[in-house]
Amino acid sequence: MSDYLPSEIHAEIMKRLPVKSLMQFRSVSKTWKSLIDSSDFIADYSRQHTQPQHLLVKYADDPHTFEEKYVSYIDDDTFPEQKVSQTVHLSVEYHNIMGYSHGVLCLYDGHDEDSGRVVLWNVSIKKSVAVVVPNVAKSGSIYKTVLGFGVCCETSDPKIVKVTQMSRWSDIINIPRQVEVFTLSTGVWRSPYSNNLPRKSIQFRHYQEVVDGCLYWLATDRIVMGGGFRPYNLIISFDMASEEFREVKLPDSLARLSRYNLTMSKRRESLVLLERDVETANNPLFVVWVMEDGVPKSFSKVFTINTPHASIVSGFRKSGEPIIEVRELEEDERAQLVVYEPYSKHTDNLAIDGMYYFVYPYMDSLLLLNQPNGN
Repeated sequence: MSDYLPSEIHAEIMKRLPVKSLMQFRSVSKTWKSLIDSSDFIADYSRQHTQPQHLLVKYADDPHTFEEKYVSYIDDDTFPEQKVSQTVHLSVEYHNIMGYSHGVLCLYDGHDEDSGRVVLWNVSIKKSVAVVVPNVAKSGSIYKTVLGFGVCCETSDPKIVKVTQMSRWSDIINIPRQVEVFTLSTGVWRSPYSNNLPRKSIQFRHYQEVVDGCLYWLATDRIVMGGGFRPYNLIISFDMASEEFREVKLPDSLARLSRYNLTMSKRRESLVLLERDVETANNPLFVVWVMEDGVPKSFSKVFTINTPHASIVSGFRKSGEPIIEVRELEEDERAQLVVYEPYSKHTDNLAIDGMYYFVYPYMDSLLLLNQPNGN
């Protein structure tokens, strides 16, 4: 770059460069390092949409050790040719990826005596930051802890939301839930800005996604029917900026569906519900519902996944095509990961031999760059 260019032009050019180049430029001069490491540059870069999307695939390849492996693909016209193995140097005992947002993945380990631990991991810059999660409910407790993770679009500040609720409906009515929010910029847990917590009867589930500045959980409530109680499904949203909770009602067919046959995902920056058709147990169908904008929010069917031996939908490509596990027999340990074209019903094998696949889309990001490294 020419020294005659104003610093503002330097910054605009750098915002359009890949992360790999920026990490190299930090060693060129103190001025460039100071610019790239600044909070404003990191926040502006995270809002850019000029970088290609990647797909991080987590899987196990040994049925005895269940050792986890990671591989990332560039999700463009070359897919799946550009594949890179990812080495994860994290001390979290169980790599349970709780959520992802703006290029940062949130891994959770809840096996300490008095607390859990979250590790925020930026795949692009190989940077991780550890966060202690206090007062986590343990297995078998009358309490249940549900976590959510996302990056606020307005501030580019990573946030973790902790919801502590009773495990049983009989206790939920009498004991209120507790909600705490952690923001990385302050490093402390606090109450949310808003006090409009969801009804005590609503139980949060662990499925969560971040779409357009809001964190969404699948949840369950109950209604009185026939002299008893009947559960029904709904979605709870949390605005990452205002920190307000809202309820999103589902179509009747999805609200009444067994909770075990309803999961959540994200497709093309839209919230997606996946309905599993159990009437064909040996060859299940998956109906893909997309949440449409508007008030109230509504869902519409976009297509059905119908291919032999499909066992689970692991994620979606940028093109909107689902990535699914294919297992010849239900009792088989190993499975193939394939991309499914919903109109031709053609599948492309990603050539990974493993089991228990999870797919996480992400864009290159500099978030966490100016944070102390630690895991």
